[in-house]
Amino acid sequence: MISAARRIAFDVLRRVEAQGGFAADLLHQQLGKTIKREDASLATELTLGVLRSQRLLDFLIQEQARRPVEDLDLEALLALRLGLYQMRYLTRVPPSAAVNESVELVKQSRKSSAAGLVNAVLRGLLRRGPRVNVEELLPADCAPAERLGILHSHPTWMVERWLARTGEEATTQLLEANNRPARSACAVHDPAQLARVEESLRAAGIVTQPARWLASARYVHGGNVVATEAYQRGWISLQDEASQMVPLLLDVRPGQRVLDLCAAPGGKTVPLIRAAGGAQYVVAADLHLHRLLVLREQLARIGIQDLRMVALDAERTLPFQMILGGTFDRVLVDAPCSGTGTLDRNPEIRWRLKPEDLPALRAKQTALLAHALEHLAPGGRLIYSTCSLEPEENEEVLDAALEQIERGGKEGGPEGAARAGRGAKSGAEILAPFLAAGARVEELFDSEGIFRTLPHVHGTNGFFAAAVDRQRPGSR
Repeated sequence: MISAARRIAFDVLRRVEAQGGFAADLLHQQLGKTIKREDASLATELTLGVLRSQRLLDFLIQEQARRPVEDLDLEALLALRLGLYQMRYLTRVPPSAAVNESVELVKQSRKSSAAGLVNAVLRGLLRRGPRVNVEELLPADCAPAERLGILHSHPTWMVERWLARTGEEATTQLLEANNRPARSACAVHDPAQLARVEESLRAAGIVTQPARWLASARYVHGGNVVATEAYQRGWISLQDEASQMVPLLLDVRPGQRVLDLCAAPGGKTVPLIRAAGGAQYVVAADLHLHRLLVLREQLARIGIQDLRMVALDAERTLPFQMILGGTFDRVLVDAPCSGTGTLDRNPEIRWRLKPEDLPALRAKQTALLAHALEHLAPGGRLIYSTCSLEPEENEEVLDAALEQIERGGKEGGPEGAARAGRGAKSGAEILAPFLAAGARVEELFDSEGIFRTLPHVHGTNGFFAAAVDRQRPGSR
């Protein structure tokens, strides 16, 4: 009999591979209240662990099977990955159980013809020793990026980029961080209620710890946070610490007009609404209506209603002439991106992303930012952010959009020059009041004043956030 955890992991991995789903979302759908906590924990470990270790697992499977993994049926390959992952990394799982249940998974997925292969390969790996030192199996002339890519399960092209920018030591640290389970952090929407939130979570069996960077954030583990009173009543949301810091950098003041251009699913919209003094000052936009409906559900859970939401294609001219005067004092462009700063949380991204995707993303992001700048009021501030580590999506987008907007101004486009800058207050000055005791704000900004977090340095997702200020007419 196949355990619930293995069945769920197998199904989620198949849908990730065949349908392009995201493991975290699929797990959330399947791990309902009827699943035991132990099964939910194991299913999550198996699913995300296999995705994080996929290239190394495939290397060993291919060696033992003596055929390319691409030649295997998907169901057989997934069963092999699951079985080998358990034998190699989970000491509490008997190897015989890992083998037998992997064989059963193939049989029950109507691929009985592959059961013999799965059984033979896994038992061969078991005899050989599933914890074999893979580095000893690599050819002597294996290039550094190839070697690190196999050992740490990342695509070679991605490793090559990071090696060229940061060197082997920092790249290795980043690869290791990407393969550690993502730490769960929650945003407490009303810091004055922090003690109440912690008490409620403890009562539900959730262990809380003070977060490293934000005074109002907490790390949580040990249970299903979404099922707790604190979450259901809208006191908290699950959100990475770096992601929580990005909207704070806008320095929104009460009564200011705010545009959240890529708003869904809403994690950054909530602090913008609270800082502005109400939903009436904020417009939330997104490309897809169904994502805005998710945003509305999240806001309703938190107790926020009557937010103006607009479904639009921000790569085109924005239709805001009739809304709040057509310009905004504060604009957040948290752009769709490659997500290379979130590979611990979304490990499937590393296997989907291709180097040729980056130019297309850059073009899309540049258009988003340039159109957003057209609606930034004189004296206003815009934050452009991504959860990408790639300069094509960060510095290069910022430079290209500013050049485009300046060229537009000379040719009859929007008046006033836009410039990257720190404004009246630097990002560090803005963020400092929100930080936890002992947190050093200067560690979050580079020499240009750009907010930049790295998984292996800050223990958060990798984020980039840069400010753009529009000068008032006549100012220098």
